Amino acid sequence: MDLSIIEDDLSLVETSFQEYLASRVPLIAKIGKHILSSGGKRIRPAILLLSSRLNGYRGQRAIRMASIVEFIHTATLLHDDVVDNADIRRGTPAANTLWGSEASVLVGDFLFSKSFFLMVEDGNLKILKILAEATTRLAEGEILELVKTGDLDISDQEYMELITSKTAVLISAASQIGAVLGDAPEEIEDTMRSYGLFVGIAFQLIDDCLDYTSTHETFGKTIGTDLREGKVTFPLIVSYKKADGDEKRRIKDIILSEKISHDDFDKVQGLIEKYKGVAATMTLAREYVSKAKKCLESVPRCGERDALVDLAEYIVKRKH
Repeated sequence: MDLSIIEDDLSLVETSFQEYLASRVPLIAKIGKHILSSGGKRIRPAILLLSSRLNGYRGQRAIRMASIVEFIHTATLLHDDVVDNADIRRGTPAANTLWGSEASVLVGDFLFSKSFFLMVEDGNLKILKILAEATTRLAEGEILELVKTGDLDISDQEYMELITSKTAVLISAASQIGAVLGDAPEEIEDTMRSYGLFVGIAFQLIDDCLDYTSTHETFGKTIGTDLREGKVTFPLIVSYKKADGDEKRRIKDIILSEKISHDDFDKVQGLIEKYKGVAATMTLAREYVSKAKKCLESVPRCGERDALVDLAEYIVKRKH
């Protein structure tokens, strides 16, 4: 993924993190810096910066908005790790492992609050509305995922709604905000929103695949985490539908068990391989990447457009 065209702006985003984490309580900055500096891909800030430049905006507000979006994303990671009892995040100990669940939740709350303070300070009500709607749907997606834990009868439609809310809406908002900053026409704003939505859906589908196919070293977290947490992701949904009665019972027993062993994981992984669950998920992810790239066909060719196309293609090639 070549983001050299916005390299300087991304550096400014990283610098702004330190400024926005300033607090009278040192623990806030310590936990915030730990998770923000632990190797995130910065997909959301990159899309916002590229979208704003594509639409003719090169001012400092893009740096601020990119930081806000990453703060919101980081807050959800802190909360997710507590809900999931995660030990590892991006290859390093999760914040809740180092400082406890209470501190992680409260620092996540700080990041949410700081994000909305910065949005109000910016004063653009349209952007405030976009991010308020996105964070509301994001919370709905997280709760829906909790409700659907262990539910092997979840439909394709329900699952797509879940990952759209949980992952794609914030990426979509980042892309749309770039167009808003550039005062783009409404049709261009819609185009950029759709681009981000399709990229976000593809991103989560690939994440689903990596949890069954990657390695601990490349993925940056324990492989098989989704299964151990009772999360029914797309590779498993596809495979469960095709499995015979005995296989269905085996999968159900494993996902509902209190502790899933390596052998249990290997059995489920074998059934997913047998019924080509990962292959089907990869195919669907590529379809969404194609939709994202198609959104950009009406946009004049330039470095930012090429970078957004490259970013979409990176989604299905990534290993972590």
